[in-house]
Amino acid sequence: MHLFHGLSAFPITPSDPDGRVRQADLRSILRRIADAQVDSVGILGSTGGYAYLDPDQRRAVVEATMDEIGGRLPVIVGVGALRTDAAQSLARHAKASGADALLVAPISYTPLIEDEVFAHYAAIAEASDLPICIYNNPTTTHFTFSTGLLTRLATVPSIRAVKMPLPANGGFAGEIATLRAALPPGFSIGYSGDWGCAPAMLAGADAFYSVAAGTWPAEMLRLVRAAQSGDAHETARTDKAFEAMWALFKTSSSFRTVHRAANLLGLSDAQPPLPILPLPDTQDSALRQAMDALAAT
Repeated sequence: MHLFHGLSAFPITPSDPDGRVRQADLRSILRRIADAQVDSVGILGSTGGYAYLDPDQRRAVVEATMDEIGGRLPVIVGVGALRTDAAQSLARHAKASGADALLVAPISYTPLIEDEVFAHYAAIAEASDLPICIYNNPTTTHFTFSTGLLTRLATVPSIRAVKMPLPANGGFAGEIATLRAALPPGFSIGYSGDWGCAPAMLAGADAFYSVAAGTWPAEMLRLVRAAQSGDAHETARTDKAFEAMWALFKTSSSFRTVHRAANLLGLSDAQPPLPILPLPDTQDSALRQAMDALAAT
């Protein structure tokens, strides 16, 4: 098992307008990911729209996932919630369902302070002994983990990884070196923000948590494996094939883009949850061209 290492694929959660999971579509998407032999799958992350699903809908996603691909590859379940007790309940359910690990973001309405975030994570760790990856996503949570807080959280035995945002200055090597010096040996340092995959992995990140891999797992796996092997030429060649897709991710959001891609690929006709509007039809030509570029790699 490659938990918190290599490529972790994050699929959409296809659902109807009321949030009911489209089980057949979800299972088909999950099989596609598992067949590509990525290192893990992350369900109910930001791409999986967990913030737009109620607890029972989220539990249904976990159960369907474990039934479909449990044992084929590690499953990381997002259990972020506004209330600590809700996150604990979701963590216990993930454990009982056979999940391999948890992804936890500090969701909040009232801005959180570091002591509150530490207590929140410690309580979730008490609810389940599953390994935990810290989800540092200040764009959506409006909370940024300091190195000091990460070091403090790493003293909790089950907290073993962090999913970082892309550094503003592109300084992956320096940031990774700083984090490695502060965190225990073996603590996994990973990134998300797909257009930063190539430089992050070439700089020595342990893992990449990818939106694109939820829809194009084989293509993203080629990119990650090239970077892991240190092959800068092949990494650059493969990354260039994604160039048009990265442009769409940046301008229209990866969330909208992969939902529309799922429609065009015949994986699901599910739309993003309202109030998120789907990618306009006027973008279909650009998206098809971006997908054609991937198919040509």
